[in-house]
Amino acid sequence: MKPGDKVENFTLQNQDDKEVSLTDFKGKPVVLFFYPRADTPGCTIESCGFRDAFEQFQKAGIVVLGVSRDTVKAQKKFKDKYDLPYDLLADPDMVLINRYDLIKPKNMYGKLVKGVKRTTYLIGPDQRLIHIFEDVTPKGHAEEVLALLKSHK
Repeated sequence: MKPGDKVENFTLQNQDDKEVSLTDFKGKPVVLFFYPRADTPGCTIESCGFRDAFEQFQKAGIVVLGVSRDTVKAQKKFKDKYDLPYDLLADPDMVLINRYDLIKPKNMYGKLVKGVKRTTYLIGPDQRLIHIFEDVTPKGHAEEVLALLKSHK
């Protein structure tokens, strides 16, 4: 997938076990950020960054969605623990994660393991891809996304 491509619709369960589809947000820009695992240090920093900047995203009419391979229950616990104001989508079967080819080898404490690559997709109101952030650094990422969105208008 590259910028300009139409993003294929998807449907996943959110933390409240309700279906959420990309087409629910037609006409609005969407930030779709993938993170490896709920309630781990880097994922918490990244998710709380989006929480802290959420008002700015809302004012700009931008939808924020987090996705990981956690269960609905784990997403609910994570959302509640950190008071995250946006939906967290559960992809335990890695349907969307595999569609986006985000299982990659990672170095974990000197050991090579496979895991979800922290990646963010900016999707335009026309549901075309605007930008892909790869190799995301959790701290400051929400601000980086906002800055790109502001420059894109």
